[in-house]
Amino acid sequence: MHFPTDNGLLYDAIRKTIVLTSRLCLKYKLKGWRQKSHNLKKIKSITTTISKIKRSRPRKESSILDKKNKLEKAYKKLINRSEEFIEKANLSIEEVNKKATALDFILIKEIEKFINYTKIFIDQITRRVFKEEKISHKEKIFSIFEPHTEWICKGKVKAPFELGKRVAIVEDQYGFILSSKVMNRETDEKVTIPIIKETKKRFDNITTCSFDKGFYSKKNKEELSKLLEFPILPKKGKLSKKDMELEHSKEFVKYRKKHSAVESAINALEIHGLDKCLDKGFFAFKRFVALAVASRNIQKLGAILKRKYHRKKHKLKIAV
Repeated sequence: MHFPTDNGLLYDAIRKTIVLTSRLCLKYKLKGWRQKSHNLKKIKSITTTISKIKRSRPRKESSILDKKNKLEKAYKKLINRSEEFIEKANLSIEEVNKKATALDFILIKEIEKFINYTKIFIDQITRRVFKEEKISHKEKIFSIFEPHTEWICKGKVKAPFELGKRVAIVEDQYGFILSSKVMNRETDEKVTIPIIKETKKRFDNITTCSFDKGFYSKKNKEELSKLLEFPILPKKGKLSKKDMELEHSKEFVKYRKKHSAVESAINALEIHGLDKCLDKGFFAFKRFVALAVASRNIQKLGAILKRKYHRKKHKLKIAV
């Protein structure tokens, strides 16, 4: 993963198209892809030029206009080069299709996937740079290798956003993680009920659970009242007199204060491998999360057993 700039993503897509097509053509001894490394360097040079122009901060109006013209010229050059390679790749695929094996068809599908990504980014750059359109968030792709990647707004000063997937966890009073859910383009309030239902299936003795404000909705509050004896779900926005009394009651405050303990579990998960997923694909990401949760629980169990052992040892010493 790198920061998803439009020229960077387009470079990734065309790079994979060139590399894979040249690999396919080498097998069938087709001409036209011998200068693979040279062509990649040329495209990389154009993307580097675009990045440099974008980084400049001119103040004069004439300089701002000059920057815009230079940027448009560089983007046009990048688009033209990309379209040339798309056309060339399609012609090569047509030739290979006549004598391709089953394994070749897998590689052809992969090439076609990256050709489609190239077309998407060309279209988005054309609309954004030349037509001055605003690309909606739903249309944006943040990684061609991990398309499930999301842009997560954290709202913190040091880290205002992150690229990845949201994960919701349920932790008990002893620090063990009972349940986890990978949120696929979902917000907190959408997973409130499903994650509690899933946890209740395995641990039916749960009577209370504390949530962040982000998990609140009127419907969630009603549903949680049926599932739990005393749900701790702080309301968003201005509180009514009834809500104010509830959220300032002794029991509500008591459980709400314990909620901060989940932050240590989140930090522990990051330490035990969940800070960066080294596997590929969405299914592999889910598996990675499950393994991180298991390793955290094993580590927690080990800490309890170690404490128990030291207490026992200390008692024996006193007895002697």
